[in-house]
Parts: sequence; C-alpha cells; structure tokens
Amino acid sequence: MATGKRTYLVVIDDSKEARVALRFAARRAAKTGGAIEVLAITEAQEFVQWGGVQAAMEEEQQLRIEARVAAALGDLPGIDGMKPDAILLQPGEPVAVVREIVSRRDDIAALVLGAAPAGDPGPLVTAFSGNDAGRLPCPVMVIPGGLSDERLEALS
Repeated sequence: MATGKRTYLVVIDDSKEARVALRFAARRAAKTGGAIEVLAITEAQEFVQWGGVQAAMEEEQQLRIEARVAAALGDLPGIDGMKPDAILLQPGEPVAVVREIVSRRDDIAALVLGAAPAGDPGPLVTAFSGNDAGRLPCPVMVIPGGLSDERLEALS
C-alpha cells in the first residue's frame, strides 16, 4: 500500500523491543511528516477445512496486533493522533516476507526493527544487519530494545 509519504515499516511481535521500535518509528514519522506501517508476520497456516474457522483465527490475530499497536502508541507524547496507515498481517518466513515487501515499495523510507536488549538480537536484525545489510533498497534502523522513553524521545 503506497501512501506517497515517507513510510517507516515496523515489524512487530510480542516482544518489548518491537514496542520500542514502533514508538521510535512513530516519533520519527511525526517529526518528519511521514507515516508508519506495521507488519506482523505469522506462521503459514495449514489448510483448515472450514473456511469460517480460518477467517475467525485470522481476525483474532488482527485484533491482537491492533491492540498491541494501540497500547504502544497510546501514551506516547508528541504523536497526537498518530496511527499506522496500515497494519499488515502476512504469513510466511520473516526474512523473505520483509525482503519481498520492501523490494516492491518505493515509499518505504526505512525498515525499523527492534533488537533484543540482551542475547540474540533476533532473526530479522541478524539477517538485515549481516549478509543482507546492503541488499535492501532502504535503510535499516535497528532500535535497541532497552531504550527508555526519555532516551527514545531524545534520539527520535
């Protein structure tokens, strides 16, 4: 979904670092007149015989993600009314899904990822800051998951 604005694409999951990355991207978008889009990657579902069950499962996932995004953005100063232009729910292998979306979109100003504050930074950070670092058509912003709101404000 191309918006015509500078778009910060944030990959979100249940982690604290994803919340920090979303908050950082929202602050940057608010300060630069840009937009944010949220991408949640799910495991590819095996075929469910009853389509209604599958649709209910997908709707439940979408509602959980929307609630997570609302909670992360709800109390962030300086971003009054900032909402994602889109919340994308995509099944598949995370690195491949992100690479495919970013490669077909020229409005994405940056891919924003949260890095775990300790240990393994996560598969997306590892992939896009390692061998794939120079292969994307946009910058990758890796946001440390341990940033406080005060530090996040100062940096964004």
